[in-house]
Parts: sequence; C-alpha cells; structure tokens
Amino acid sequence: MRTYEKFFRMNRLPHIWCPGCGNGIVMKAIVQAIEKAGLDQDKTVIVSGIGCSSRASGYMNFDTLHTAHGRAIPFATGIKLANPELNVIVITGDGDATAIGGNHFIHGARRNIDLTVVLFNNNIYGMTGGQASPLTPHGKKATTAPYGTVDRAFDPCQLAQAAGATFVARSTTFHVPQTVDAIVQGIGNKGFSLIETITQCPIAYGRKNKLGDAANMLKWMSEHAAPLAAYNKLSDEQKAEKFPIGVLYKGAAPEYSAEYAKLIKQAMEGKK
Repeated sequence: MRTYEKFFRMNRLPHIWCPGCGNGIVMKAIVQAIEKAGLDQDKTVIVSGIGCSSRASGYMNFDTLHTAHGRAIPFATGIKLANPELNVIVITGDGDATAIGGNHFIHGARRNIDLTVVLFNNNIYGMTGGQASPLTPHGKKATTAPYGTVDRAFDPCQLAQAAGATFVARSTTFHVPQTVDAIVQGIGNKGFSLIETITQCPIAYGRKNKLGDAANMLKWMSEHAAPLAAYNKLSDEQKAEKFPIGVLYKGAAPEYSAEYAKLIKQAMEGKK
C-alpha cells in the first residue's frame, strides 16, 4: 500500500513535467521523508518559488504557497516566525535559489532559521527556455550559452555551509533512499538545512549537451557520485571526475525563531 499518497492532491495528477524529468522522483522523496519523520500533515507547510521544481507544491496535500521568483525562503521565514510550531519545507530550483534568490538563500542560512530547503538541481532554467543558471557546469551549453558557459558554477552546499547553515547534504535522483534519508535528517535539524538533489533534465539540458535520455543521465549520476568518505580518499585528479554525496556538514548554532522569541519576551518584560 502506497501510504504516502495521502500527501498528494491526487486530482491534480498526473503532473505536467516533461517525460524523463526527475522532479517527480524528488517530490515523492519529500513526501516519503515527511511520512518517515512522522510530521503532522496539518502542521506542515510547503513553500515554493518559480520554476519547474516549484510546481511540486501544487501537487502536494498540505498548506502550500507558490510564491514569487526567488522569494520562497523569505516567505517561509515569515511563516516560521509567525508560527514556530510549524514544519516548513522549501522547494526551490537551481535558478530560483541561487540566481534571483541568491541573497535570500545566503541570509536564510546566516540566520539559521529552522527551514528544510530541498534544492532541485537540474543545472538549467528548464521552464523558461533552457538558459544557463548559476549551477550550470563550466563549458556546458544552454540557450544563453550556445558555445558553452564560461562561468564557474556555484557549489550550493559549500555556499550554504559558509553562510551558516547547520545541516548540508547532497543526493541524486538515482540515489532515492539516500535522498529520503537526507531530507529526514534535514527535517530533524533545528536550523537551516539544505538538501541539494541532482536531478535530470533530458529535454532542456540533456538534449542540448548530448547527454542522452533520462536513463543515461541517471547512469551518469550513479557513476560519478561518491559517498563523502570515499570521495575524501580520492586524489585531486580523481575528484575532478566525481562529486560527493551524503551528509556533507552538520553544525550547531542558535535557531533564529527561538532567538527572536527571546527578544520579544525581553521587550514585553521591559528589559533592555
């Protein structure tokens, strides 16, 4: 029995994503993680921005917000501050989170507010025409980079850690159980959690870069992803052909909504 189906708006399915797109895999992993973590459906809010990934909130049977481009994290911050008892999960994409939403991403991590951010990384602006995003790898083609992008890509996991996030993980749509587990751990972290999930876009990204169909792109993930412990043992030359997956960082810092509540209490008591 697929018990997780209660977390979907079944009347909205099937979804509109392209054939072979990995976004449905990540969306399912999120609801499986919610079920595994035992979250109350009525106390869980899903917030998304704009883009292919952000359409997921419309299929999910929770209180959901489909917000402005790049603004999912500030909307989610407002929800968490208004009611810290809620479980707030942010769905965002590589362009939504690290381009127009880049500063919000950095400051959400800096504040260490208790949000679980699942970043669907398909390396491209899929919905709006296949433009290069800040996570498009160097040399890869896009409609805005027909000869290959000259920009270096962000590493969103390193960026989140440097900015102050207290939980950072990476997985792929090939490594589904690991993705579910990473999201569960992110939900359990009382602070800003980032789970980057590498997902295939065979239409806008794969076709442009001759990467084959969805199966071939998943095969590439299986061959190039390495658990962190194994990755750390590789030479620099070997690391250039791989990327680490798993829990990449765990830390501890005061959680923003709790600190804000202390400030309110202090103000109410007239203390300075």
